[in-house]
Amino acid sequence: MTDSFASSLRSRLPRIFTRSSTAYGADLSELIKIVRINHPKSDYQVIERAYKTAEHYHEGQKRKSGEDYITHPLAVARILADLASGPATIAAALLHDTVEDTEYSIDKLRSDFGEEVALLVDGVTKLDKVKFGDSAQAETMRKMVVAMSKDVRVLVIKLADRLHNARTWGFVNPESAKRKAQETLEIYAPLAHRLGISTIKVELEDISFAVLYPKVYEEIVSLVSQRNPSRSEYTERVIDAIETELRDNRVKARISGRPKQYYSIYQKMVMRGREFDDIYDLVGIRVIVSSVRDCYAALGALHAKWSPLPGRFKDYIAMPKFNLYQSLHTTVVGPDGRAVEIQIRTQEMHQRAEFGVAAHWKYKTNTGKDGDQEVDFAWLKQLSDWQEETADPGEFLDNLRFEIGAKELYVFTPKGKVVGLSAGSTPVDFAYAVHTEVGHKTIGAKVNGRLVPLESKLQAGDVIEILTSKSESAGPSKDWLNFVGSPRARAKIKHWFTQERKELATEEGREALAKALRRQGLPIQSLLSSESLNQVAQELRLTDINGLFTAVGQGQVSAITIIERIKQLQGLGGDPDTEEIPVQQIPKSLRGPRHRSQGVLVKGSPDVLTKMARCCTPVPGDGIIGFITRGDGVSVHRSDCKNVKSLNAERVVEVSWAEDSRGVFMVQIQVEALDRSGLLSDVTRVLSENHVNILSATVSTSRDRIALNKFVFEMADPSHLDHLLNQVRRIEAVYDVYRVKST
Repeated sequence: MTDSFASSLRSRLPRIFTRSSTAYGADLSELIKIVRINHPKSDYQVIERAYKTAEHYHEGQKRKSGEDYITHPLAVARILADLASGPATIAAALLHDTVEDTEYSIDKLRSDFGEEVALLVDGVTKLDKVKFGDSAQAETMRKMVVAMSKDVRVLVIKLADRLHNARTWGFVNPESAKRKAQETLEIYAPLAHRLGISTIKVELEDISFAVLYPKVYEEIVSLVSQRNPSRSEYTERVIDAIETELRDNRVKARISGRPKQYYSIYQKMVMRGREFDDIYDLVGIRVIVSSVRDCYAALGALHAKWSPLPGRFKDYIAMPKFNLYQSLHTTVVGPDGRAVEIQIRTQEMHQRAEFGVAAHWKYKTNTGKDGDQEVDFAWLKQLSDWQEETADPGEFLDNLRFEIGAKELYVFTPKGKVVGLSAGSTPVDFAYAVHTEVGHKTIGAKVNGRLVPLESKLQAGDVIEILTSKSESAGPSKDWLNFVGSPRARAKIKHWFTQERKELATEEGREALAKALRRQGLPIQSLLSSESLNQVAQELRLTDINGLFTAVGQGQVSAITIIERIKQLQGLGGDPDTEEIPVQQIPKSLRGPRHRSQGVLVKGSPDVLTKMARCCTPVPGDGIIGFITRGDGVSVHRSDCKNVKSLNAERVVEVSWAEDSRGVFMVQIQVEALDRSGLLSDVTRVLSENHVNILSATVSTSRDRIALNKFVFEMADPSHLDHLLNQVRRIEAVYDVYRVKST
């Protein structure tokens, strides 16, 4: 952008011109007047004190526009006052830059204005200036999510702050203005939409649009100006007709046309590929009535006068949007056969549509802090949850953009509870939206009473029933990451596998250190719990000894390096011995009572802990071999397991079934059937009647309606497996069932 463009930009963007201190005093009086109207019983003197404090500490500071700096917090406070924010929020807005840009400390502010105002200012202050690069931007956004999850007013102040800064982008570096405009479209405007504050959202979008696409912006402004006279004339005709119809039906209403937003027009032209005339000629009308009953009465009257277009009616009163929005939406064939969009709502609904969460504060009783009651935004809690579980900043920022920008659909639990999901969600996304543990233990799903694959896309109004495993060891499948749509589900699944890998790495690290100590003839028990090990962990800036074990198991530091450091600390010597450990020397921590390990004996060491391999799930009667693992005893495989060929022959040992093999064994079976309603329910019922514990189920249906269902379950007596398979074969539509030997 050139200087001439910057000048042109300044002419388009609203700004506050430099004024005298007397003018600022007038603004303060106007500010307090607005707060008094919205919160007549509140203490507004805190606003006067906050203004005087901000004016004192910002004295001599200038904005890039040349204005006194106090104009900025005053403008932010005015934006918030227009949103019906309370005195504490207004005071925090006036003070929001003092701690960051002056010598005024947060402790002094807390002493002067109390804990509530201090927490709000501190929350805004911690949102550092956004720097270049997605990583720095992601960390700033992460801080914002944390702050607003504690008190959503922090976000509202930040949005007002961004709006006033956007109004003065004509005075900043052109490239910086572009970057901030892009960020505003991707993050701040969608967040304003999520909070339902359409007045801020619309202005942020139009200003950002003007900065990023100045020529397109000017063209649309010109087209709107040219078409406005004829459109206004038609709109007045429609309003007159609606007023007459509602008056005849004794419905009192205030009716107005809905102005078209420039950025919204541009989006529809680009995203929907429609011509300007098609978009702009669609007239929008807003009808404000006094009660919910009148909303439906007005709808009935207008549908009686004009034919409604099929599929265009939406009842957001009965089912509000995620941001508390309520209205009736309909599109009718109006005068001259032209489509007319009509929104019908009460005054309270209108305030909420314009001001979102801020309007909610106004319509609540002024009790508690500031009268600004918190609203339970489920999406806000979800953002806070998965930001803690997403380590990569870039992934976090991508997820944030998706989450706040995605369209929502509403589905139901079997008991009728409404659950909001992002468009494109699957039953797995639904399960994680209900509860993390429900997601982890999901083995199947029914949609509208019919069994569906877990990767199926949900539609608005679907009734979802999740089938879960009762096993404590059940967990998600990595395959789910290929089709889940929500950042919440993706983060929860990844977090589960991260924790599982971490626990495995901790055990492997502990065993690697024990092995290294054993090779050098050093005392294992005393050194693995010694103060020296704690000291080494501290030197490596690890949290504790378990953190050290994990680092070794993940290959971040070698066991030999740790042992050598311990020897230095304790004055020990000895040369490392690299011989392989014989099976008899597997640590006692991995050993247990004879036959405890599901009835498998290791030749030469019958009390070694054994574990059934998940890839082939051997049961008594199968031919088996053993494999010495690193840190987890002996893994038992079927002799015909496809993975046996890839095992290190030196670590393969001879194993056999004990005569009295007891325990719980894992079995995998595949059920092939013609797909029908209730199939999964019937199969799981038979399995449950045979006292097996289902761990997981994979359900898929081919285009020719063949259902392939794979079940993994535990059973105490595998000798009854043939009986169980015969019972499954008797189920209607099942034409084959067999045991899966390897995966």
